[in-house]
Amino acid sequence: MKLLDHLEEWLIASLMGAATLIIFVAVVHRYLAGLPIPGLQDYLIQINTSWAQELCIYMFVWMAKFGAAYGVRTGIHVGVDVLINRMNPQWRDKFVVFGLLSGALFTGIVGTLGASFVWEIGHTDQTSADMEVPMWIVYLAVPLGSYLMCFRFLQVTVQFLKTGNLPKHDHSFVEGLDKELAAEAKGGKA
Repeated sequence: MKLLDHLEEWLIASLMGAATLIIFVAVVHRYLAGLPIPGLQDYLIQINTSWAQELCIYMFVWMAKFGAAYGVRTGIHVGVDVLINRMNPQWRDKFVVFGLLSGALFTGIVGTLGASFVWEIGHTDQTSADMEVPMWIVYLAVPLGSYLMCFRFLQVTVQFLKTGNLPKHDHSFVEGLDKELAAEAKGGKA
């Protein structure tokens, strides 16, 4: 599980960093190509960066699909649980399990429909407009991300059934920050 967790985090962070870098380079290129500097302007106009926007859109789609699975695993998705928390524990637990299994079912269905779509489009010659990448590669984010999210819902369900706890994201926690430094930052003692 740790390997899958780290792969998921690495993929999201890499896509985010690469998209930021690509957009930065494209914007700088566009700015410099607009400057009336002989030689530089002529050289930069010949470099085609029209593919950068399309690539970043696809990277953000992949990031969103895998980020949603990460959100299920870590408990960072927004949820309205006021009514659920007011129920007696017996009914609360049943509703939580029902909600988690419903999420697993939904994402499993989306993953299966996405896989079917990818299979069908994989038998065509359809490519993206600027990069001319086969579109099945672009759309592969839907089944992969949805199946991973389905798995994460099932993983959280099993964890909840064993421990009675759902993953909660602590916004004040910074990984790698020493507890003493965190206490000093808050003005207290460790």
